[in-house]
Amino acid sequence: MFIFGLQKLTLLDYPGETAATVFLKGCDLKCPYCHNSPLLSGDADPLMTDEELFSFLDQRKGLLDAVVISGGEPCLNRGTEELIKGIKDRGFRVKLDTNGNHPGELKALIDQGLLDYVAMDIKNSLPKYGLTTGIPELDTSGIRESVSLLLRGKCSYEFRTTVVRGLHELKDFTLIGKWIEGAERYFLQQFVQRDSVPDKELEAPDREEMDSYLKEVRKYVPNAELRGVS
Repeated sequence: MFIFGLQKLTLLDYPGETAATVFLKGCDLKCPYCHNSPLLSGDADPLMTDEELFSFLDQRKGLLDAVVISGGEPCLNRGTEELIKGIKDRGFRVKLDTNGNHPGELKALIDQGLLDYVAMDIKNSLPKYGLTTGIPELDTSGIRESVSLLLRGKCSYEFRTTVVRGLHELKDFTLIGKWIEGAERYFLQQFVQRDSVPDKELEAPDREEMDSYLKEVRKYVPNAELRGVS
């Protein structure tokens, strides 16, 4: 299996843990605000094999606590389960970043005890999911199933929404709050425009907008927080 990116040290990607982040290739969504679009378009070249990653991790025992598996969408890759097993065998905790569109694969990983933490993106309220993911006719049944799975609490998790001006408005956060009511953790993340973002016209909401969205969400998820807001 090929690894397409590696952040050797992060204190942010896995709450409370010193981690490395591994990036896998491929995604079934086309979000116009994606920061990792080279991993989606086929332009990315492999960085290393899984065996080379394991060698790197063997040298980091005692320095790293965990590994984050990100992408792209890791659940699309047939080798993700074996990759995670190899990481767990080396004594590291594992966090999975996912768009939630593959509930069967997510459930299998959780049921096997291979995941210590899951971060699932909530792209928008359900009526605007297709718009926000770049797939107008998107079937959200798998995403809804993954939300229900995580809400059952068999694995530590967080939901998170990258908030983009023009894609999100106050009523979306009313609907999201009702959808994930009682969630363990929910973060609203402020969009940042970068060279890798497909749509160069997108803008970040300001602090006042973010605060208003947070206030609305907290009616349903009292421990919701802002993340990366300037």
